[in-house]
Amino acid sequence: MGEVAIRQGGVVSRAQLAALGMRRWEVVAELRGRRWARFGRQTISTNTGPLGECALWWSATFEVGSGAALDGSTALRAAGLRGFDDVLHVSVPKSAQPRRPSGVVVHETRRRRPDDLVEGGLPRTRPPVAAVRAALWARSNRQAAFVLAATVQQRLATSESIAEAFSTVRRHPRRTFIATTLRDVSAGAQSVGELEFAQLCREYGLPEPDRQTRRRGPDGVWYLDNEWTPYDAVVEIEGLHHLEAAQALADASRQNELTIDRSRVLRIPVIGLRLSPDVYLSQVARLLRSAGWRG
Repeated sequence: MGEVAIRQGGVVSRAQLAALGMRRWEVVAELRGRRWARFGRQTISTNTGPLGECALWWSATFEVGSGAALDGSTALRAAGLRGFDDVLHVSVPKSAQPRRPSGVVVHETRRRRPDDLVEGGLPRTRPPVAAVRAALWARSNRQAAFVLAATVQQRLATSESIAEAFSTVRRHPRRTFIATTLRDVSAGAQSVGELEFAQLCREYGLPEPDRQTRRRGPDGVWYLDNEWTPYDAVVEIEGLHHLEAAQALADASRQNELTIDRSRVLRIPVIGLRLSPDVYLSQVARLLRSAGWRG
């Protein structure tokens, strides 16, 4: 029993104790002796302190009942996602009759298939599936975009595997937004595209930039996403790959060289441009005005 509890963060279910041959009166004796503690109806902790995160995850599956598995952002956290806090999400098949313990959001879903789950260990959905669910259940488009980008950036799943999992979603109010965001995450600047950025410039009353202009740098020819040559102004649209260490170093060196040549560079995350175009187009306008544009 001790090994089971250790693997599960110090908690076991009543059903597990029974399967291990422990009788009800023995469990009651441990509880009355305050050597163990009860959390909810089904969870027994083998110590009396507060539950850690791993124990809370196991307890949630015990308390919800048959077919319960961590899902959405909670399954991603269990897979290693950092920097994203959310409520505890558990899913069950639509035919289940789940309990709904306090502090747990229970989703009954027709979309869950047997191969959606990780084999063995803590019941949870695979990262690509969990990322899709997290985006569907997010409180806002901003949160949905963040969790998709973070999942890929932290290498929990590829954008292609998430897109494959998303292909089963036929109807949802956020479907178009998620599809667009996945293209952004996958293809970087190519998805927003220089043409689309130019369209945004027109909508905001800004001069249209030249696209893919050539500059010669110390390491060869560079192609700049957007440039206003009369104002020595450059805007680079950055996909998720720009967050990786090697690319970030190359970007820094390139921006330094452009600055030395007296160009001023704005770097706009592609997802940020989707979510907050007002913020970034306002910055572009201020840059151009500071360089002499009188629009």
